[in-house]
Amino acid sequence: MPGDQWFVRNREEQDRHGLIQQVATEFSKTAPQYDEAGTFPHEHINRLREIGYVSWTTPRKYGGKEISLYEMLLHQEQLARGDGSTALAMGWHMGMMLNLRASLAFPEEIFAEVARSVVEKGALINSCASEPATGSPSRGGRPQTTARKVDGGYIINGRKTFSTLSPALDWILVTAGLEGETGIGEFLLTKKDIRIVETWNVLGMRATGSHDIVMEEVFVPDDYLISTLEAGEPKKRNQDGGGWLLHVPACYMGVALNARDIAVRYAASYQPNSLPHPISEVDHIQSKLGAMELKLLSARTLMYDLASRWDDAGEAERRSLRPQFGAVKTFTTNAAMEVVDLAMRVVGARSLWKDMTLERLYRDVRAGLHNPPMDDVVYKSLTKEAIRELT
Repeated sequence: MPGDQWFVRNREEQDRHGLIQQVATEFSKTAPQYDEAGTFPHEHINRLREIGYVSWTTPRKYGGKEISLYEMLLHQEQLARGDGSTALAMGWHMGMMLNLRASLAFPEEIFAEVARSVVEKGALINSCASEPATGSPSRGGRPQTTARKVDGGYIINGRKTFSTLSPALDWILVTAGLEGETGIGEFLLTKKDIRIVETWNVLGMRATGSHDIVMEEVFVPDDYLISTLEAGEPKKRNQDGGGWLLHVPACYMGVALNARDIAVRYAASYQPNSLPHPISEVDHIQSKLGAMELKLLSARTLMYDLASRWDDAGEAERRSLRPQFGAVKTFTTNAAMEVVDLAMRVVGARSLWKDMTLERLYRDVRAGLHNPPMDDVVYKSLTKEAIRELT
């Protein structure tokens, strides 16, 4: 398996990546306590604000670094080697700022306000669209959250689930059905507009703060109605092909790389009294370690290749890459689960102990199955693309 620098392309990326490696190492020391308690890692988020990381995908004209999708994945993967929950939570903000930069989905004056707050105050943003009745918005259900027109704006009432990063959000993009109409509106809210209900008590990724958020008679000015669309109509944010969503597989790659490191170190150092050498020289252990290396190399190469293609592509070509981005998510998250499983087989029953990192990684990596896009959606998309090309 190539070393950490294999995918780093230049000195500028290397310098920034070195800083993220340092921070990820810090996070690895405190990640267990947040996982155990199921609490939000404010300390980690504030550290990322402190080093300016939260603004790295923001356009240069507003004071950000405007890093590429490729580079964002490098850093997100590394953060996940320290703490998967922090990386996954922060990935939604980092990815969304890149998405808004590429898609121009916000009115310019609104995006400028958001971008400047990210650079100057470390503000964070995420889109919160899932609901108890409709499930993932990717399935196309009409939100039960409602928006009622009043003078100068709208009154929003509703509840959103899986609202990742909610304890630290400054900006929240929500969808709501427009009362008396068939359309759906996208509204930009601030943290004062929401109430957090701490519902997040789950198996893995326990510290992402993906609680429910409640909106009760919230007034949103007309200027903060970002867009309107009919049910099933693609959002303007989707017109960039969805490359930003590769932050999801990058996170699970980071979790898998952490598991791989633990297993390799263990195999190279553990020597039972029944053997004259460490278990790394045992055939079946070498087969497992080799299989892990192949899965990681294959998945990372696919992910970084397509990220590079997105960075270099025009708008139309980016849209055409959407099925391939889904393929990256499915292939990579499943490979990550297999790697963690193999790592546990190398370490053996000791890997099940609560005080060993592998137990947490095993739980965290399972969450990848439930991040969008889902496997069945990806397979359907790839099938349609293959048929379209050949008929």
